[in-house]
Amino acid sequence: MNDIPREDRPNHLSVEPRVVDGVLVVAVEGEIDHDVKDVLSQALLFDDRAPAPPRIVADLSGVSFMDSSGVNVFVTAHRRVSGAQGWLRIAGAQESVVRLLRLVGIDEIISCHATVQEALNA
Repeated sequence: MNDIPREDRPNHLSVEPRVVDGVLVVAVEGEIDHDVKDVLSQALLFDDRAPAPPRIVADLSGVSFMDSSGVNVFVTAHRRVSGAQGWLRIAGAQESVVRLLRLVGIDEIISCHATVQEALNA
């Protein structure tokens, strides 16, 4: 297996949070794997001392790859916001990411939508 140094993987992961009608929308772009899971986790959950935003849409339209590290981040985020009577929704996932979400059953506990707007309106 080749280890490609992070600096040789442009735009490995970027996250852009914004608030839309009181909902935290986190646009994610790049690849979600073990190397960047903490970046994604921080964007979705802040830290253990701050309360998680109660309603979150993760816009995955710019995500080309996700492994089990990303799945674990989403499960953790789902549990935290559900405990605060909130929700987490996934929007715009590409087919390879959708296959993973279905394979591990995440689509059964976290609602998945074709677009951010659909996720906001659900």
